[in-house]
Amino acid sequence: MPKEEINEKTAERLLLAAREARKNSYSPYSLYPVGAAVLAESGKVYAGCNMENVSYPASLCAERNAIGSAVAAGERKFLAIAVIGSYDSYTMPCGVCRQVIAEFKIPLIIAGRSEKDYRTFTLEGILPYAFEEDSLKKEQENP
Repeated sequence: MPKEEINEKTAERLLLAAREARKNSYSPYSLYPVGAAVLAESGKVYAGCNMENVSYPASLCAERNAIGSAVAAGERKFLAIAVIGSYDSYTMPCGVCRQVIAEFKIPLIIAGRSEKDYRTFTLEGILPYAFEEDSLKKEQENP
């Protein structure tokens, strides 16, 4: 999705919410706090932060935390998700988060040095050839 399709006020609103969520990060091992905020079709914003565990696979990324909160509240359709990491760089979602973002086909906004410095990405741009529902149906039809 080109940047102009995600209105600037929406991007800034989500990036501010992600920045606030990042303040609550529990990241004692990586020391890399991440915040995310997802905008549901209902207009509500759901935020999440990363939550680490000494056993890394038990950790929860900010993106999945935000999307999970929205899903738990009954949301199923999303307009955008914003992610803001640390060190003033563009923090891309991990592979598992990309797959969760793909499940809901959510356009992605990644912050740089400020809420005005961001990039947008399409699903195809961050996860080409994603494993999607159509893939599963094809497998069921042709065992």
